[in-house]
Amino acid sequence: MGRGLTCRSLCPVALSAVSTRFCSSEQKTQQSSAPERSTFRPPPGSTCDWIGPPNPLSNLRPIVYHVPENESELEKRLRHLRQETEDWNHDFWTQQNISFSKEKDSFIVSQLKAKDLTVRDEQGRRRSLNTEEMAEFYKSFLDKNRTRHMSYNKEWYRRNFTITLLMARVALNNMWRTVRHGRKKTSSPASG
Repeated sequence: MGRGLTCRSLCPVALSAVSTRFCSSEQKTQQSSAPERSTFRPPPGSTCDWIGPPNPLSNLRPIVYHVPENESELEKRLRHLRQETEDWNHDFWTQQNISFSKEKDSFIVSQLKAKDLTVRDEQGRRRSLNTEEMAEFYKSFLDKNRTRHMSYNKEWYRRNFTITLLMARVALNNMWRTVRHGRKKTSSPASG
């Protein structure tokens, strides 16, 4: 399990409805400022999800989903929704973190200029602001992005609720398939 990726198995409940994910590097619409995600793929015989190192911009760990051999349409739908949600989450936090960094740097520079200070001190080290000054920025940033965060949270809950319902349906379908398959095995020898 090299390159900082770890294996995660979802086998306890037989919810192997998740599949190999090609991360966001497949998406042509991704912003050019965002680096492509890892192109690493687990070996073909892998039976679990693989989780990569955090993305430098979104700070989220990409997941390469396992694709079961006999994936049903419902399992495929679940896999696609999980993939889409992960990509949506990655895009949101990449944009949010870039915006945060730019605004924070701009705030620090403006506060230093107001004090007639340069960005670097006499030894060439970058100057910083104290905790109280930075708290002013953090509050301002949160207030300014309140509506955006509320919309994000609402959509995140909606997506996760839908994923949870699909996972339950997949689990029920798999149990039903197991029960039906068990009945066929027990009834076949009796007919001979």
